[in-house]
Amino acid sequence: MPLQFNNETCSGCKTCQLVCALGKFKISNPSLAYLNVYGKFPAPGKYYVDYCDQCGKCAEVCPAGAIEQTDGVYIIDPELCIGCKLCMDACPYEVIRFVDGIAYKCDACGQCAEICPRNALTFPEEGASV
Repeated sequence: MPLQFNNETCSGCKTCQLVCALGKFKISNPSLAYLNVYGKFPAPGKYYVDYCDQCGKCAEVCPAGAIEQTDGVYIIDPELCIGCKLCMDACPYEVIRFVDGIAYKCDACGQCAEICPRNALTFPEEGASV
């Protein structure tokens, strides 16, 4: 099941972004994270997270066939990526990153959900009600 977000508990700390960037790129640069945290103030005064919901729009437009679904998760094969950025344009949440000529996206590793101090990000267990 894909990542879930609860804006009622999100504090906007961006720890999820930091752990994602560190885990994937070994650099403390939250802008490289595969998710975006932003606030809407003053009203309604809540934080939101844009993240990959594994919709597959990126795979639909990839001319190189570099994005394939495995166990419900779309994965980019860096060996096949031609750097055209069409997947980035197609992503409705703007969470595909382009580093050193290669596109990268969430692979549902779960680090963001594991580190979230307020359980705003979760990976519900298979068969659990949401």
